[in-house]
Amino acid sequence: MPLLGEGVAAIWHNVAPEVQDDYNHWHCYEHVPERVGIKGFLRGRRYVAIEGEPEFFHFYETETVATLTSEAYLTRLNNPTPWTRRVGPTLKNNNRTLSEVISSHGKGVGAAILTIRIGAADNREDEFFNWISNEIFPGLVSHPGIVAAHLIKGDHSASEKQTEEKAMRDKPDEIADWIIFIEGIEVAPLNHLWRNGVMSEASLIEHGARTADTGTYKLHFALSSGDLE
Repeated sequence: MPLLGEGVAAIWHNVAPEVQDDYNHWHCYEHVPERVGIKGFLRGRRYVAIEGEPEFFHFYETETVATLTSEAYLTRLNNPTPWTRRVGPTLKNNNRTLSEVISSHGKGVGAAILTIRIGAADNREDEFFNWISNEIFPGLVSHPGIVAAHLIKGDHSASEKQTEEKAMRDKPDEIADWIIFIEGIEVAPLNHLWRNGVMSEASLIEHGARTADTGTYKLHFALSSGDLE
């Protein structure tokens, strides 16, 4: 499958314009390499919004869901670097969802990504997961311009663990119930999916979602654990 492991840490936030140069340098030069250097972290990717909110999105692929609550990761979260302590309080509207990969289809990494953060309707998880995984994704990745599609399930208990890094933020993180990522070679085929196609809010709600927050993003930077060797 195109995702490298069974776990995903998915994170969205805004950063004030006056600190974005420092944020961008910190994120690429220190933060992503720091995370990818943790045992069990396989790859990190960061994006900036083309359309939608929050402005920045990044996610980490991990060997297992347990990696996301491992001692190695929690030790890092509870010992932020001086640079992280400077940048951390500037991150606003944070959604950080530690997740399990449910379904992943396609090949490779796209230059653009559609992200959909979903609030789940009661008692419709099996219906929704079956519809996405078995009816939608297999055909979707054969569409022109689409290279991969992923469904992940948020783990609220893991995501709510308190850490020193969380303490720097002005309010608790939001957490998604379910998340969909669709990757494409450009943004146009992705926009069609959520404006007029099977990933529209109306379609998602019909099949088991309660809410759906959508954004399209372009890739800024990617780093795998092998790049650090």
